[in-house]
Formats: sequence, C-alpha cells, structure tokens
Amino acid sequence: MTGVVPDPLPGWLTEARRITVLTGAGISTDSGIPDYRGPQGVWTRDPDAEKLVTLSYYVADPEIRRRAWLMRRDLGDLQPRPNRGHAALVELERQGRLRALVTQNVDGLHQAAGSSPDLVHEVHGTVHEVECLGCGDRTSMTEALERVAAGEPDPACRRCGGILKSATISFGQVLDEQVIAAAAAAARDCDVLLAVGTSLQVWPVAGLVETAVLSGAKAVIVNAEPTPFDDYASLLVSEPIGDALPRLVRAG
Repeated sequence: MTGVVPDPLPGWLTEARRITVLTGAGISTDSGIPDYRGPQGVWTRDPDAEKLVTLSYYVADPEIRRRAWLMRRDLGDLQPRPNRGHAALVELERQGRLRALVTQNVDGLHQAAGSSPDLVHEVHGTVHEVECLGCGDRTSMTEALERVAAGEPDPACRRCGGILKSATISFGQVLDEQVIAAAAAAARDCDVLLAVGTSLQVWPVAGLVETAVLSGAKAVIVNAEPTPFDDYASLLVSEPIGDALPRLVRAG
C-alpha cells in the first residue's frame, strides 16, 4: 500500500508488540531543524556545506572549523522543541510496544519529548556534547558555544590543546560499534521496522530495513520522497510525519 495511512490499519501493525523505529532528519523538520538531502535540504541547496561535517576537511582547515562552530551556534539559536512525531513515539513506548528507537538525528529531541534514553540509540552521536579529537575529553556544547561567543572562533581543548568538534559522527569518522550492534539487534528482533523521515541512503543504518525484513518483520516507510528500500516495505506513507505518525502508532 502506498501514499496515505490506511483506515483501518492492517492487523500486523496494530497487533505488533515489538516495533523498532528508525528516524532521520525528516521527523525534526517540524521542529524547525532543516533536513539535509530533501528537495530543500541543506546539502541540496549548498553542496559545499557538507564539508562542515566531513572529518578530513574539518581537521585540515581552520576556516571549515570556524564555519562549523557558527553553524552550531545558529542551530542552537533555533531552540527546537519536540513535535507531534516525537510525541507519537513516546506514546508507542507507553503502550509497551517500542522495542528500540534508532535515530540518525543528533538533536536529542526524542529524549526531550520523553523517550527513555536507554531505548534511544543515537548512531550519529549528539550535538549536545563536544569531544576532543586528541584526548577524547568531553564537555558540553553550551560551554563551547559560550567560548565562541566570547571571541574564540575555533576553541581548542583545555586539557590538551587538541581540536574540538561536536560529539557527532562526521563523514569519514568511525561509528560507535556498540551502538551499531544494538541497532542491528533491534532490527533483527522486531515485528515491525518503522522508518520515519529518513532517505535510507547512509550506511550501515540504511540496511536495517533489509535486515528486519529478512528476519521476518514487516517494514513501514514514512518519507516524503522515495527511498532505495521502498520495495521492502509492506506500507509506504508519504503524508506529513506529524499527521501520519500519530495514526500509525494507534494501539490495536
């Protein structure tokens, strides 16, 4: 089925008791955070902006780092709040049907909405912390941005003098093996894999849909644009996430 949320919902969805959710940037656009690969995405409109989150450029070029810190400052000024999509996933957890919430997002809005941190697997890290690429020391993003505002355009680690960056996974940076393993386990051990607001173009996360289906689960993909894994889905929904998701997670 394609396009809209069916009414009534299929029984395999309403009766599912282990739903693993995968979220991408699309779930946060209603909170004012721009996506990256959509028709009006950050990288679609300005391909050069991708350098700000590419490790090799970030390490080699102080100007890229200065631009990255300004980007983080501007995103912080947005003060995004969870939206109806995030709230729907909190309701799914309250129903006792959420197996895990795997997110490609770094905004922390799932936890801010009330999702249990131990169920949220942030495969691309978090923007709320800063990590030294030299010694690994972590501090808060708030503290780093205060230093930027005070006149340090490219603040260095106070412990070792190394390069600081947000504790997010940049292109070219190694993913956390434990987080990826937990995400894969959740995909293998679910009745339904619900992919929301993700283009399913970034690996290995994109492969979780195939992993789930080959393990016997049904897949639901909620995204405005087609994805490479649409053929795996038992249900495709292109309606706005804030409208569709609350209806999809209704209990049977």
